[in-house]
Amino acid sequence: MAHYFEEPSHTFNEYLLVPGYSSAQCIPDNVNLKTPLVKFQRGEEPAITMNIPMTSAIMQSVSGEKMAIALATEGGISFIYGSQSIEDEAAMIARVKAYKAGFVPSDSNVSPEATLQDILDLKEETGHSTVAVTSDGTANGQFVGIVTSRDYRISRMDPSTPVHEFMTPKDIVISAPEGTTLKEANNIIWAHKLNTLPIINKDGSLAYFVFRKDYSVHKSNPLELLDSQKRYTVGAGINTRDYATRIPALLKAGADVLCIDSSEGYSEWQKLTIDWIRKNYGDQVKVGAGNVVDRDGFRFLAEAGADFIKIGIGGGSICITREQKGIGRGQASAVIEVAKARDEYYRETGVYIPICSDGGIVYDHHVTLALAMGADFVMLGRYFSRFDESPTRIVRINGNYMKEYWGEGSSRARNWQRYDMGGAKKLSFEEGVDSYVPYAGSLHDNVGATLSKVRSTMCNCGALSISEFQKKAKLTLVSATSITEGGAHDVMLKDNAVQTVK
Repeated sequence: MAHYFEEPSHTFNEYLLVPGYSSAQCIPDNVNLKTPLVKFQRGEEPAITMNIPMTSAIMQSVSGEKMAIALATEGGISFIYGSQSIEDEAAMIARVKAYKAGFVPSDSNVSPEATLQDILDLKEETGHSTVAVTSDGTANGQFVGIVTSRDYRISRMDPSTPVHEFMTPKDIVISAPEGTTLKEANNIIWAHKLNTLPIINKDGSLAYFVFRKDYSVHKSNPLELLDSQKRYTVGAGINTRDYATRIPALLKAGADVLCIDSSEGYSEWQKLTIDWIRKNYGDQVKVGAGNVVDRDGFRFLAEAGADFIKIGIGGGSICITREQKGIGRGQASAVIEVAKARDEYYRETGVYIPICSDGGIVYDHHVTLALAMGADFVMLGRYFSRFDESPTRIVRINGNYMKEYWGEGSSRARNWQRYDMGGAKKLSFEEGVDSYVPYAGSLHDNVGATLSKVRSTMCNCGALSISEFQKKAKLTLVSATSITEGGAHDVMLKDNAVQTVK
């Protein structure tokens, strides 16, 4: 007969943390959120450690190059989505690795023959007041000059006035040559009281801009996750079909870590993929695997050689696997069991394999609960899809600004490889939906707010590191009535539209 688990499948929302003793040292500023990304031997350091326990999901609507740069700036890692051509994914990774913090490629450009109206339209579209003038109007054309809001007055100029008549020409613009370091660029900016410094290549083409405002941004991100060459760290998604051609291209582009993107990881397909990596690259190439929801799945991938293991089936906000196939498990129950299996494996072998909670995060405090239950880090899709840095459009629906968000199992994604079971090269049915999520602004502001809550809660539990938190955390299941009690209740909430009557 079938195996039955003795207790119900629980979600994060069914648990609360019980506070522990907090010493005077337990303040949020003292909390260290560093966490291992890949496996390591007892007594050794992991090859890759993240500064915050957050990764972005391997999804078309989440993890592009902008997301990778923004999240690495905060100390986490993005996994560039693999449901695209090998060439396109490798190009994205290469652009992330080539990006220099503080050196910004120009995305507002015109030619000298453009008009003032073109400048105004570009400003309306991008919000940028600094526009590069290049010979052909491209980001890397021959640098001709620059236009800022100080170069024109709308009330006194004809909109058809050519740019070359009012721009600041290159002979007057203070610039710096290629090879200038960020420190040198900032010194020039401060010495000449500039807002913008163009970096010009030897052939006269525009390379980058360095902005005064970015100086403080750079200084305010001490947790940046960089490789040994001071480049941003970035991950890449792979599948179990074309790995023999995709992986070499991704590694050549500079990918620091790989992850098999699959809806269900307890399969020979994943073992074959990992076997190929180990045969061709040994342990030098780091690869995560998953997803699994129990001890057996974890042990299988651990023994197959995975460097980290993802947990979660059917818990994502756009995932309908449970509805379609009746398979999955509540995320809290899955994390708790896999964490026990991880610790058991560590005691037996001396090898610590980090685990990632992927899916099921609805509220910020769910991140904290996932860590308390044993996850080393979380992977988030919906959370990151709401930000400026995700690859999707901002749209207005019923007066509210939203961002597009679709699952890798939806028809829109066409990612049949993620659900591959050795059959035809197509999706037999959908396991994800196409949707919208509320637009939330910048990644920096939102991640900062989320991690502030995590640090504060850890202090309530008397912990200053994730490993200490997992040892000290006390968790309790809550009843439906208790969940209601946890929110605002038995009061009438104030409505800003209500006016006071004297």
